[in-house]
Amino acid sequence: MAKRDYEKDKEQLKMFLMEYCTQDASGKKTFKYCNQLTKLAHREQVAMWVELDDLCEFNEDIVDAVRSNTRRYNNLLSDIVFEILPTFVQKDFVAKDVLDVYIEHRLMMENRMRQPNEHRDARNKFPSELIRRYEIYFRDLSTNKNVPIREVKAENIGKLVTVRGIVTRCTEVKPMLSVATYTCDQCGAETYQPIASLSFMPIIMCPSDDCRINKSGGRLYLQSRGSKFVKFQEVKIQEHSDQVPVGHIPRTLTIFCRGEVTRKALPGDHIAVTGVFLPLIKQGYNQLRGGLLSETYLEAHEIMSLNKTDEDKTNNPLTPEELATLTEDDFYTKLAMSLAPEIYGHLDVKKALLLLLVGGVDKRPDGMKIRGNINICLMGDPGVAKSQLLGYINRLAPRSQYTTGRGSSGVGLTASVMKDPITGEMMLEGGALVLADKGVCCIDEFDKMADEDRTAIHEVMEQQTISIAKAGIMTCLNARVSILAAANPAYGRYNPKRTIEQNIQLPAALLSRFDILWLIQDKADRDNDLRLAKHITYVHQYSKQPPTQTEALDMSIMRKYIAMCKMKDPSIPEDLTDFIVSSYVELRKDARNSRDMTFTSARNLLGILRLSTALARLRLSNIVEKADVNEAIRLMEMSKDSLNQTFENNGYRPPNVNDKIFELISELAAEKKTVLVSDALEKCASKGYNPDQVDACIEEYEQLNVWLVNQTRTKLTLV
Repeated sequence: MAKRDYEKDKEQLKMFLMEYCTQDASGKKTFKYCNQLTKLAHREQVAMWVELDDLCEFNEDIVDAVRSNTRRYNNLLSDIVFEILPTFVQKDFVAKDVLDVYIEHRLMMENRMRQPNEHRDARNKFPSELIRRYEIYFRDLSTNKNVPIREVKAENIGKLVTVRGIVTRCTEVKPMLSVATYTCDQCGAETYQPIASLSFMPIIMCPSDDCRINKSGGRLYLQSRGSKFVKFQEVKIQEHSDQVPVGHIPRTLTIFCRGEVTRKALPGDHIAVTGVFLPLIKQGYNQLRGGLLSETYLEAHEIMSLNKTDEDKTNNPLTPEELATLTEDDFYTKLAMSLAPEIYGHLDVKKALLLLLVGGVDKRPDGMKIRGNINICLMGDPGVAKSQLLGYINRLAPRSQYTTGRGSSGVGLTASVMKDPITGEMMLEGGALVLADKGVCCIDEFDKMADEDRTAIHEVMEQQTISIAKAGIMTCLNARVSILAAANPAYGRYNPKRTIEQNIQLPAALLSRFDILWLIQDKADRDNDLRLAKHITYVHQYSKQPPTQTEALDMSIMRKYIAMCKMKDPSIPEDLTDFIVSSYVELRKDARNSRDMTFTSARNLLGILRLSTALARLRLSNIVEKADVNEAIRLMEMSKDSLNQTFENNGYRPPNVNDKIFELISELAAEKKTVLVSDALEKCASKGYNPDQVDACIEEYEQLNVWLVNQTRTKLTLV
């Protein structure tokens, strides 16, 4: 490879800054970088952005050199701007910065005290880093694709790369020493020390000629007024879930932000970062402890907030042919059947999950926020594929987090407060709900969570935020997330003779926050069991779903279509208002008359509106129709029927003798888990029940695994 002529490149870059211009439709020329230089000279702007797309138009050869040796060309551009910047200053402009006044006074004093033909030490001159009041940043080529974090390797060191990920941690913005200014206690001379790394060794002895000749050995003292500080922030990003291979741990990358690049991201934000990939050079004991290994970081030049739907729409839009096949007749059912096609049945459940992926529309009337995200809780007997549905939604959603109730704490779900390794201060690290911002958080084994951890979800499910007040940190993080939870009954199988709270053991405050509560029961039915068994054996044999009339859509096509749906913002016309209100009033009336086991409140009305707007989005429409409202109400009623269909006649049955006897035995077992059968017989006899009725009750609830009976049948132990 031929040696690069940097002087020639310097001239080319100087010509680029002075001569590059753009033309609008009317033919008017705009000198883009001259305008930026004018603003830099008059302190109206601090950062100067050099776009490589513009540089590519001017000189394509130099762009490759800039991308492969970014730091060198950054310094070259800084020197060029330092040279030509005074020509852009207007004559009547007067700088009133403290550092400007300080440097001006020092130059005047130096000119007065300097003797003829006197040569000062180079470190006693003002370094260019102290005088420069601007920052140079590069913007990567728009044609370059983002590099996955796990593919940023040794070959990228020193080069300009663009990565994307989700912010898991960011520190507070702190001032970092850029140029240290010392004053000698003997001769009064000032010494300047530019600092390029995270640590430095202070100069102790004065290097000036006076102290060296007189051998007075003056000591240097750091003064903050003449030193220069820059804003510094450390950000950690983690690669997106779609970039992590199965069975691998997500990779993280440390981002160092300086100057105007700080305060661009918060935990949970999805960002694309353009920067220089560099090794972190340590000094002293830290380097000794690290040995031959070296950490790496990305020196940020630009941080952009990502909108995943926009990205999918622009990068991989659906072709007209694919869109035509999607929007054909009964595409709603076709899309729903394409969700987890290997799982048999559950069509209405899959329709509800499809609407959860699409989501409703957020409303903000007068500062109050009404969420558009749909929350769904799947309940039911073991072995009805609840976890499989959650796993498929986790893979399908563009942004998702999967966790279990037993393996998650309240801090792991919301945000944790940690100590910053650099400054030693407390900082926030986002949990699963923060990382799933604008996505789906799947929580399996929801009923196994501890009560104090479960309360952390209440604010997220309704307000879509996480409020933190820990260790002196008081902030509010975004958690605009749809929650998909799966819960098992408390006694192994769902007992239709008990209420929802008794079966699931979740508080009403939490259950009412779910838009749809769906109970999936495993009922014995010969025909249905035969079809299910054939389906499962076919999937097990051929590792694919059995052939059906409609072929399931590919996951990537569904992801693109859902991204298109989210671009729509449907509204509800006024003529549907009375219909929705009357439908909600009927729901309340039915719930009151039929002793409904679910919670029918104003949240159900909001749930109907969310489902209706999601259905309109699914049709790529901006207007909600009556059919959408009817389908939303149907799904809501189907979910209620799944909970209320406790008996074959679908009606309310008064408690029988066994239920009453069970209540008496439960009172005996309130303090301890074990009850003697003799005590139970005595208690029931006092209420008018004979021993045969008690034995029948014990056998029935033993089959339901509510309690265990010892071999001699003298003792009951509640499970």
